[in-house]
Amino acid sequence: MTPQARPFMQVDVFPSEHVPLSGNPLAVVVSSQGLSTEDMQKFASWTNLSETTFLLPPSDASKADYKVRIFTVARELPFAGHPTLGSCKAWLQQGGKPRKSGNIVQECGIGLVTIKLEETTGRLSFAAPEFIREGEIPASDLENICHAMRISTGDVLASRWIDNGPGWAGLILKSAQDVLDIKTSHINQARGINWGVIGAYSKAQKYIHKTGGESVVIGESEDDDSPHFELRAFCPAETFVEDPVTGSLK
Repeated sequence: MTPQARPFMQVDVFPSEHVPLSGNPLAVVVSSQGLSTEDMQKFASWTNLSETTFLLPPSDASKADYKVRIFTVARELPFAGHPTLGSCKAWLQQGGKPRKSGNIVQECGIGLVTIKLEETTGRLSFAAPEFIREGEIPASDLENICHAMRISTGDVLASRWIDNGPGWAGLILKSAQDVLDIKTSHINQARGINWGVIGAYSKAQKYIHKTGGESVVIGESEDDDSPHFELRAFCPAETFVEDPVTGSLK
């Protein structure tokens, strides 16, 4: 790392409503010009957070508002969800002004990502980028994933690659309780794969059905605030077992 002091922020992303320090933390280096890839990776390893980002000027200011590079403690990612939102928040707090009111365009490894800003609330949201890998998960990989969770492949209703950057495989289990029951003690046995599992609570079970060869999950709004689904993200391809909140997988 160069000896020059550089400011960075730690952003609390996806916190519970009105509960500070309850989300997924992100380190954002707000002035990254002059840092090498090696410098960035060393700093990301030092923070020991799931991701660290580095803000840079865009390659083409007519197309993007800023550029971001995203690192885990072990590698660089082309895209990730909570780093996208946290980096945008940091950029705005540092005085960033979008070219178009209400829309911020982020340049990252996967391309351009548009982030919407609700002017009244400050809430940020984005549409996930296109998959860089999708389709059927090989039987051997699915078996390894299930073995690491100590479940059977018969417990999986459907599975697909849903990779938009971090390398996700997605599995639908039979219920939310099946998702909650997964123990993490053997997750690292499937090293090299990141995956997420989702299962429905009873009120949402009727929205999971088979259409052809694919499972389709359909939700609807309800008056109460109780969840429809339980989702967990396991990351043995990184240096941690489980990611508490992840935007790219959602």
